[in-house]
Amino acid sequence: MAIYALGDLVPRIAESAFVHPDAVVIGDVTIGSDSTIWPGAVLRGDYSHIEIGARTSIQDGTIVHVAFDRPTVVGDDCVVGHNAYLEGCVIEDHVLVASMSVVLTRVIARSRSVIAAGAMVQAGTEIPSYAMALGVPAKIRPDAAKNDYVDRSVLTYVANGARYKNELRRID
Repeated sequence: MAIYALGDLVPRIAESAFVHPDAVVIGDVTIGSDSTIWPGAVLRGDYSHIEIGARTSIQDGTIVHVAFDRPTVVGDDCVVGHNAYLEGCVIEDHVLVASMSVVLTRVIARSRSVIAAGAMVQAGTEIPSYAMALGVPAKIRPDAAKNDYVDRSVLTYVANGARYKNELRRID
């Protein structure tokens, strides 16, 4: 596993979390219980900290970084899709950040909101609970989020993380 301290900044990873061997975790990063960090994901906590809550999935190719003095916080029971980019933002609990989306500094995605695939959420945007952000730049559609998908996905990735912890093995 590529887990690195940066000076005195040492990642803190819950024992029940799954970090794929091809993911990279650097510096001031906390990963909560039953969370999953998938291949090619990079979490780099150098100028501030990164906090990943419990039962949250950071999927393949996602980059989680911080801005100078601005942490990136992803709450409990979130799904961050493939190749997403998060920097200096707050993603509250039960949020879907879909694949290929970009979430910039000072964004707050409130609980039960959705950031659609390919959306680019501009700095300083607040996405209300149950709203969807979609497009480039993202526009907010109030009360458009369907969160039963997030709940099912969270359970799927927690189970998948346990499976990978127990069954993944390199064969070459």
